[in-house]
Amino acid sequence: MTGISTLGIGSGMKLSDTLDKLTSAEKQSLAPISKQQSAATAKLSAYGSLKTAIQTFQTANTKLKDAALYTSTSTASSSTAFSADSDGNALAGKYTISVKNLAQSQTLTSEKGTDVKAAIGSDAASRTMKFVTADGKEKSITLTKDQTSLSALRDAINKSDVGISASLIKVSSTEFRLSLTSTATGTDHAVKSLSVSGDDDLNRFIGFDAADQTNSGMKQSVEAQNANLTVNNVAIESSSNTITEAVEGITLKLNDETSGNQTLTVSKDTSKAKSAITEWVNAYNSLQDTMSNLTKYTPVDAGKDPDSKNGALLGDGTLRNIQTQLKSILANSSGSTVYKTLSQAGITTDPTNGKLKLDTDKLSSALDVNPNGLREMFTGDGKKSGVITVMDTTLSAFLSSKGVLQGATDGISKKLNQLTDQYNTASKRIDDKIARYKTQFTNLDKMISTLNNTSNYLTEQFDNSNSSKK
Repeated sequence: MTGISTLGIGSGMKLSDTLDKLTSAEKQSLAPISKQQSAATAKLSAYGSLKTAIQTFQTANTKLKDAALYTSTSTASSSTAFSADSDGNALAGKYTISVKNLAQSQTLTSEKGTDVKAAIGSDAASRTMKFVTADGKEKSITLTKDQTSLSALRDAINKSDVGISASLIKVSSTEFRLSLTSTATGTDHAVKSLSVSGDDDLNRFIGFDAADQTNSGMKQSVEAQNANLTVNNVAIESSSNTITEAVEGITLKLNDETSGNQTLTVSKDTSKAKSAITEWVNAYNSLQDTMSNLTKYTPVDAGKDPDSKNGALLGDGTLRNIQTQLKSILANSSGSTVYKTLSQAGITTDPTNGKLKLDTDKLSSALDVNPNGLREMFTGDGKKSGVITVMDTTLSAFLSSKGVLQGATDGISKKLNQLTDQYNTASKRIDDKIARYKTQFTNLDKMISTLNNTSNYLTEQFDNSNSSKK
């Protein structure tokens, strides 16, 4: 409480300055609480930084859980007529492929119409359009009397789930045709029959019978067909142009017919595993940097505050426990009988700072010679063994709602709330005390002012009396 400029005017005493000094002295008792609040807030922020670094490392760790990563393969085609994707389980080698024809969808086309909004059907309240495909599946659409025009039929079919795509084709300036195309390729998905019950007029226009196209309203303009190809001279037929079972671990995508035999090459691809392992090492080292910064110790001159330069979690038991567990996992969690330690795969620990070092040549050799052994070292049985598996379980425990990090932050938050209550209580006590001082000083000021006035008056009277006698 400063700047009480009127206090002391009556007495001529420096009561305002005195009150300011008393206030400053009383406020000093708040300094220890403020210091504890600052330290707790810094710790809370530090735990947030630690949690973020652990989450980043967990993301990199999760990528290494993919067993297919270590035996990944890549594909190359000698022709643009087909492409291929590997799921990581394909065996390296070469395959001879010839695409004779692609799978295609059936298309049916109606007779011409001059008004796309004119009703084609009768005045019946409703009618049912039924599709039967070559594989024996049936699907139906119920139509109102307002849904029998070309445009209404198109919209009704497209909004349904009958496996048909409808469109209008403008064949001249005044004429249109309704076109129906199967959404799936292959002969099994072709429409075998299309009929309309409850509306003979519409049935005559849109009806279709694959066995009697002469008397059908709709005509087949594009015939459905299956894809035909050979893989290593073995004939394969497919209703789709995406073929997943011809070559184990490979998905073939047919784009065009080939001119004779073409070659598909499947090669071992270690680049994905190298990239993921490198990212994992970097994320671990970044976590180590974060923990090092949070626990750093910087000597200070005597009498200076050490907290201003030291890490917020210096000597913190929670962080030390996390560090210990991570080091133990790296040293003792291999799930392989071939690669029993990370160092055999080119990953070593620098004893001076706890960071990992990666020998890329040694890692490349391990991936080339025994990728499954490397996978076993990292993933183990996927439950209780393997560096990545154990690490994932441990990191998840750290980050869980009941984990050590949450427990530590909850403890700090509780302490901050207590410190805030202490600060507010102490501050109110000081304010009340200073208010009492001010009241007392004000009364003193008034009393001294009154006494001064009385003294002045008496002095004046004595002076006047002496003057009269003379």
